[in-house]
Amino acid sequence: MANNYAKVAQFKTVDAFRAYLKEQGIAIGLADLPPPEKSVMAQALEYRGKTIGNRWAILPMEGWDCTADGAPSGFTRRRWLNFAASGAKLIYGTEAAAVMHSGRSNPQQLLVAPHTAAALTAICREMRQTHREKFGTDEDLRIGLQLTHSGRYSHPNQAAVLESVTAYSHPLLDVKFKNSAANVVSDKEVKNIIDHFIRAAVIAQKAGFDFVDIKHAHGYLAHEFLSAVDREGEYGGSFENRTRFFREIAAGIRNAAPGLEISARLSIFDILPFIKGADGVGQPMEWQGEYPYAFGGDGSGMNMDENLTEPVKFVEMMQQYGVGMICATIGSPYYNVHMQRPAYYPVADGYEMPEHPLYNVSRHIKAVHELKKRCPGIKIIGSGYTCLQEYLPHAAEYAVAHDMTDFVGIGRMVLSYPEMPADLLAGKPLNKCKICRTFGDCTNAPRHGMISGCYPLDHFYKQLPEALKLKNIKENQK
Repeated sequence: MANNYAKVAQFKTVDAFRAYLKEQGIAIGLADLPPPEKSVMAQALEYRGKTIGNRWAILPMEGWDCTADGAPSGFTRRRWLNFAASGAKLIYGTEAAAVMHSGRSNPQQLLVAPHTAAALTAICREMRQTHREKFGTDEDLRIGLQLTHSGRYSHPNQAAVLESVTAYSHPLLDVKFKNSAANVVSDKEVKNIIDHFIRAAVIAQKAGFDFVDIKHAHGYLAHEFLSAVDREGEYGGSFENRTRFFREIAAGIRNAAPGLEISARLSIFDILPFIKGADGVGQPMEWQGEYPYAFGGDGSGMNMDENLTEPVKFVEMMQQYGVGMICATIGSPYYNVHMQRPAYYPVADGYEMPEHPLYNVSRHIKAVHELKKRCPGIKIIGSGYTCLQEYLPHAAEYAVAHDMTDFVGIGRMVLSYPEMPADLLAGKPLNKCKICRTFGDCTNAPRHGMISGCYPLDHFYKQLPEALKLKNIKENQK
């Protein structure tokens, strides 16, 4: 059970935490933090003839807080300006933004479309101004926009009504999410979706974003195509066909938006879907024999292919299409949340951790390191660090110093403590009252149709009526 694991906050020194990790057999390197001027996290990186001012990155998330027509709201603006003021010099994706209405994961997801273009332009400009006013320059700041289609997890019209668009009939996920062959997207509609990705990229470029991220992660549509081994036609079966979706998007963007950088957030490896067991603990769905639907997996359905055969081939292919930077993750929050988003507390509709959450932090770090060794020409943003809490900076320093990643991205942590990078780079002590403790309310709220935010630690969200509603829901579920 998750609550039986020693909590990070009880370790008062980095040496004590190191000893605990060693005792648990968890391989996570922790550096002693040097003065800010000697920190590798403060070092600039030259990328494509431009400077990125340090090694901190903000990961793209879904806020569930845009307007019904997909435009950014005041809540969205507040989050994005917090990102701009965080001190990170790479805002990797700002938001997971849908390229078309049918691909929205929720009815309040950001939509990149002609009617939202002006708002996106204004907020991008304001982010640069905010960063410039706080740090003196925005010349070394890079801002991207993540483009996505939620595929199997699309809820475009009602939060409680799933309207799946799947890449193929998955023998386990179809059962878990009540899908059928009727949900599988046709080749004709795939081409329409590709056109929407390209149009969204053009809008992002005109709005002032430096790059777009084509999301190939977490079981969303583009990621699902990578494991479509049973799909017939030109988008399934062979590796060439399963990567055609990316290639046609990338080629279209290069033609329609010349000069716009392209990136991708990639789930390096996947595993079997998990469900809640009778004891409340997560367990893999039953499967006999080799499991062919885990991109980057070793066939067992539970582990990474140590050679990362297909992920390496895919990254090399992306490089041929101009991709020089990717953001790496693993698994999916929809069917193996314990691995994708390590936490000490389960989300409201989830399960208790079947493994030590810090072990799954180590799986993120190892996967990124292995990919970086095999693909030295690509710059990588690592993720999955938030569960380390006050020792996140120590792990970040170690990973970058040992060439295990180029940047360290923070997601949930930036919701509770957006200025963490700025504080560290200025040599200030961490504000422990703002450190994310992985309570999961930034996920619990959206699971119940409310906007995402840090309800336990951010005073702004504490005062919202949703905070009381969320508290009551959690009390009733005990």
